Amino acid sequence: MEYYYHNNLREIQGKLAHDHFKAEPAATKRCVVVSGALIVGAGPSGLAAAACLKEKNVPSLVLERSNCIACLWKLRTYDRLRLHLPKQFCELPLMPFPPDFPTYPTKQQFILYLEEYAKKFDIKPVFNQTVVSAEYDSCRGMWTVAVNEGAEAEEAGMKVEYLCRYLVVATGENAEVVVPEMEGVEEFGGEIVHTSGYKSGEMFKGKRVLVVGCGNSGMEVCLDLCLHNAMPSIVVRDAVHVLPRDMLGRSTFGLSVWLLKWLPIALVDQLLLIVSRLVLGDTSRLGLMRPKTGPLRLKNVSGKTPVLDIGTLDKIKSGDIKVRPGISRLKHKAVEFVNGRTEHFHAIILATGYKSNVPSWLKEKETFSKDVLPQKQFPNGWKGKDGLYTVGFTGRGLLGTSMDAKRIAEDIERHWKS
Repeated sequence: MEYYYHNNLREIQGKLAHDHFKAEPAATKRCVVVSGALIVGAGPSGLAAAACLKEKNVPSLVLERSNCIACLWKLRTYDRLRLHLPKQFCELPLMPFPPDFPTYPTKQQFILYLEEYAKKFDIKPVFNQTVVSAEYDSCRGMWTVAVNEGAEAEEAGMKVEYLCRYLVVATGENAEVVVPEMEGVEEFGGEIVHTSGYKSGEMFKGKRVLVVGCGNSGMEVCLDLCLHNAMPSIVVRDAVHVLPRDMLGRSTFGLSVWLLKWLPIALVDQLLLIVSRLVLGDTSRLGLMRPKTGPLRLKNVSGKTPVLDIGTLDKIKSGDIKVRPGISRLKHKAVEFVNGRTEHFHAIILATGYKSNVPSWLKEKETFSKDVLPQKQFPNGWKGKDGLYTVGFTGRGLLGTSMDAKRIAEDIERHWKS
């Protein structure tokens, strides 16, 4: 692996020679001084940032805790997954999707695209690098990033520390699974799996399965279970906006983007709900109550994404998928709901999403809120203090990632060449 060194390396080495870090035996700790930017995360966000920096002739180094790029897509997604938005809204900077890809690329096609993207821009992450802390050292004027290289290195007492002037946090909003607390988990006795471990409904054929969570993943997993002859039910605790994936001959997302150029968000929300009512009917009659706030406005203020229906609603209408209220507790191979009703299930699938792991390692409290959202409002949340940048935390998917990556590269380039 080639590392890049800035012209102040000798000065930095001089400082290191007199601090506690260098006082330790050289065999136990290795220091890598990175010229340019250090990017944490080799998912779409990290790849986009690295590519945009490369275009500006700014060197970067990407650290990834797993053994591959895009580990979420490769290792923790179900087989039938497709991009929920049209490909033109999901491509990364500087490289469009192949023209023969469908409007909504499959998981496998998106992974292929990311692999080709990394090859095109010669992005070679350092794998198996788990960042345990990142802290700005005002004396050095650099970020100190401590890394765990795995169990073997830890047992041998080997530690790695990276020093960089620019730190790009690209671990995204989906770093760790969210597992809700449920009373009676030990008593249940059946399989409980998060969607990160779910691949196909084939293994649940003929079984009664309860899906917890009614976002896009939960709805799609229910559909997949139906198509594999399982008997799914879905827990819907809160109000949710369900929209057709396409309306008026266009993708719902694309239509929304176009309408927002001319109309206020409140009016666009009204139009979306009118068309949705015509296409899908009254979802409240199916147990899917709509929030009082419109879908686009709700996304802006809370980050809650509307569900784009790909066929699940028809299965709910036909009774193939049952809608159930919140869970009160688990029993042996059964679930008691908040309405007092108890039903038997063979398995539970948690479509309860993910969360960021940034608070566990970033020793900086001004850039992110307690909910791990940028403190600054979109589109200005990509830049922190002292050379800290964030990409992929906008709540606006891959489109937001691309916007962040371009702005970060432009900003670092200005400092790099000054």
